Amino acid sequence: MKKISIVSIVVLCIILFGGCASEPNQEVNIIPQPQQVTVVDGGFYLSPKTVINVVKGADDLQPACTFMSTLVEKSFGKALTVENGEARKNAINIVVEPSMKTDAYDLTVEKNAVNIKGGSSKAVFYAMQSLRQMMPVGVEKGEKMDRIRIQNVQIQDEPRLGYRGTMLDVCRHFFTVDEVKTFIDMLALHKLSVFHWHLTDDQGWRIEIKKYPELTKIGSQRKQTVIGKNTGKYDGTPYGPYFFTQEEIKDVIQYAADRYITIIPEIELPGHALAALATYPELGCTGGPYEVCQMWGVFPEVFCPGNEKTFEFWEGVLDEVAELFPGEIIHIGGDECPRDAWKKCKKCQARMKQENMKEEGELQDYTVHRIEGYLKEKGKRIIGWDEILEGDVSKTAIVMSWRGKTGGIQGAKRGNEVVMVPNDYAYFDYYQSKDVDKEPFSIGGFVDVAKVYSLDPTEGLTAEEGKKIIGVQANLWAEYITTFSHAQYMLLPRMAALAEVAWTPQADREYSNFLNRAKLLTQRYEALGYNFAKHILQEAKSNE
Repeated sequence: MKKISIVSIVVLCIILFGGCASEPNQEVNIIPQPQQVTVVDGGFYLSPKTVINVVKGADDLQPACTFMSTLVEKSFGKALTVENGEARKNAINIVVEPSMKTDAYDLTVEKNAVNIKGGSSKAVFYAMQSLRQMMPVGVEKGEKMDRIRIQNVQIQDEPRLGYRGTMLDVCRHFFTVDEVKTFIDMLALHKLSVFHWHLTDDQGWRIEIKKYPELTKIGSQRKQTVIGKNTGKYDGTPYGPYFFTQEEIKDVIQYAADRYITIIPEIELPGHALAALATYPELGCTGGPYEVCQMWGVFPEVFCPGNEKTFEFWEGVLDEVAELFPGEIIHIGGDECPRDAWKKCKKCQARMKQENMKEEGELQDYTVHRIEGYLKEKGKRIIGWDEILEGDVSKTAIVMSWRGKTGGIQGAKRGNEVVMVPNDYAYFDYYQSKDVDKEPFSIGGFVDVAKVYSLDPTEGLTAEEGKKIIGVQANLWAEYITTFSHAQYMLLPRMAALAEVAWTPQADREYSNFLNRAKLLTQRYEALGYNFAKHILQEAKSNE
């Protein structure tokens, strides 16, 4: 009797409620927050038999398909099969629809299939990152699974800003190719679109230039490195030679392209030049001798813009950089360039007289204009730190506003496109906790998750002027960041806040809600083996 009663109850449940064993809806927690999310009852079960089915593709769709195919490979023991055909059941059906906005996507998960429609292959990849965050974190570390439940949902999404970036400084301290690739993976997880690669500075020249091989023989190493801040002490240990060969750079570029990330290389000029001047002292105003810098700061030894050989050097370097990097934009620096040497330099003064200049600042303006014109002939645009606004910079130059928002506001009002990277919101080498005694030694400052999240990149601008703000970025300067593990610690979880600032409309952002989702995202960081500041979100929650 007892057995019959239990069976009867089960049958009755199935009849009345469609099955007592139906699973409850799961929360959809995605960073950055999509624009529209509608949770629907039920779920789709991804299994080894599920296929990635390209209904309507594009030439550059393969990396997105490969990403999703291999994401579950360790868990299932096999990669998902990729095929072409009409939309079908038990499939991730993909449509690239050029009539949509380039970065926009629709993601629909239903009982029998997952359907992705995107305005480009890049948009499809973004949809896959959202789908990834709806999967259990065990997928990231290859936990064995027979199937993966994904909550039924309808998502319509697109980014607020097209340029969503992070800069990595490899000059003060070097990071390997594998570490740079992991950094790119971190960008992809957060749907960031730009990797700004800081490749040259006073403390090291990190890119092979075949026309000038001495740059990496001499400029890629320094005799020693300063210890701490203002101590006057040095470690006595040679640092380097560390640099990326052009073949390594091509490999990294392809790795980023497979994740739909554009790399913007930065070649600093006319300041931050000591690594180059140590190699070719004739390019400085005094002729040297110079050394690759062993300390941090801003130094008076800069390139000589009065010397025509300096421009020949810059053009030779930029020829190879433009050939290597397929992206449209090259960063030329332009910041923190003392002009004292130019005042005493006969060649600089002769250039000023020849060009009818009244003060040395015009030499920098001349340099920026001339380099911009040279790169324009190669189909490239320049981006520079906000000091480039001190001259009559062309309207085609992009301004990177780092000294607060002022330069960005000024640039947007005069008609330049702008990337906001204000140091008081987006410098990730700053401390992220006020309890600095318990934090790794840093350059100073304080930018916590709440501060990053509070950034409104178009504040102070009209709606029309705000259209000139094309993006936001975080900077990770590496004076005091000696290991990649430390770099990850400084980036995470602040990168999640930056990603949401860049992606989600201002009116749709809510900090408390973000913190709840970010806490879940850190579980994915842990599964991926990323080092992150584990206590930061707890501090943020308690400070609300």
